[in-house]
Amino acid sequence: MKFYNQQHKYYCGIDLHARKMFVCILDQKGKTMVHENINTDSDLFLKLISPYLENIVVGVECVFCWYWVSDLCAKHQISFVLGHALYMKAIHGGKTKNDKIDSYKIALLLKGGNFPTAYPYPAEWRATRDLLRRRMYLMRRCGELVAHIQNTKTQYNLPGFTKRLARKYNHDGVAEKFENPEVRKSVEVDLAAIASLNQILNQLEWHIEKTAEQHDYHTLYLLRSIPGVGLILALVFLYEIQDIKRFPSVQDFSSYARLIKPVKTSDGKWAGKSNGKIGNHHLKWACNEAAILMLRESEKAKQYVAKLERKYNKGKALGIFTHKIGRAVYFILKNKEAFNMEKFFSQ
Repeated sequence: MKFYNQQHKYYCGIDLHARKMFVCILDQKGKTMVHENINTDSDLFLKLISPYLENIVVGVECVFCWYWVSDLCAKHQISFVLGHALYMKAIHGGKTKNDKIDSYKIALLLKGGNFPTAYPYPAEWRATRDLLRRRMYLMRRCGELVAHIQNTKTQYNLPGFTKRLARKYNHDGVAEKFENPEVRKSVEVDLAAIASLNQILNQLEWHIEKTAEQHDYHTLYLLRSIPGVGLILALVFLYEIQDIKRFPSVQDFSSYARLIKPVKTSDGKWAGKSNGKIGNHHLKWACNEAAILMLRESEKAKQYVAKLERKYNKGKALGIFTHKIGRAVYFILKNKEAFNMEKFFSQ
C-alpha cells in the first residue's frame, strides 16, 4: 500500500458527496484554517481555497463523484491525491462518524503522511474505460435474457436448442416451440430484447475499437497475440491497466488483478483471510476468460494444466494457470513484446 508523504504548506481534505462537500484545510502546524460545508460547485470551491493556492494539496476519498474534482485540480495545477476507500480505516473505524469529522481526518492523514493512495485514472482514457464497462453491463443483461429462455424451455421439458440464442440469425422458430400463447409471448419479448441489445453492442464495440486504436494501437495488437484473447479481452486489459508502469513489480500487478489470495498472520500464526475483494474485478474476469479460452485452443495449455492437476486439485491448477496468464500480460506490456508460446511454457 502506498501513502502520500509529500510536504505542503496547506492540506485540504474533502468529504465529497453528490450535492454537498465538507472542506477542511490544515496548515503545517495542524491549525484549522477552513472547515465548511459547501455545495459541490467548482467556482465556490475555488473561491474557498484561493487564499491557500500557494502550496496546497487536495485529498478526496475514492467515491463515485471524484472525477470533477480531479479534473478541476489538473486544470488549475493543484496537487490532487485520490484516497483508497477500503484502506482509510481511520475514517471508517471511528466511534463517531460524520462529514465534518471525515473531512478533518482526511486532511490530517494527508498532513501526517498516512493517506493511502489510489490511482487517479487519466481523464483522456477515463470515459472510454467507463464506456467499456457499460458494454459489459449490457452484455450481462443479454446473457440473462438467454438464460431465461433456457430456463423456460426446461420448465416445459422441451428439447434443447442446437444453436446459440445470443445470435439473431438463430432466433427463427424458437418461440414457436412453446404452445402456451403467454409463454410464447414472453420468449418473443426476450428474443426481441436480445436482437436490440446485439445491435447496440455491435455499434458500441466498433466505436470503442476505433477509439482504442487512437489511444494505443500497438499495445492492443500485442495483447491480441495471446492465444484466445480477442478484441474485447484485449480492450479490457488495455483500459483497466492503462499504464503498466504504475505497478513496480509483477507481484503488485497480480495483487491488483486479484490473482493471489491475501493472507493474514499474527505472531507467526495464520489469522484467517480477508480483503479478498480489494483489487480490480474486471481484470480478474479478463484473466479467467483468457485462461479458459487458451485451454480451448492450445494443446500445450491442456497438457500443462493436466500436469498441475496431478499435483494439485482441478481448481487450484486452473488458478495457477490463470496467475501465469496474468504474469504474461504484465511482461508483454512491460517489455513491449508479443506473446511467445515456447517461453510461456518453458518457465
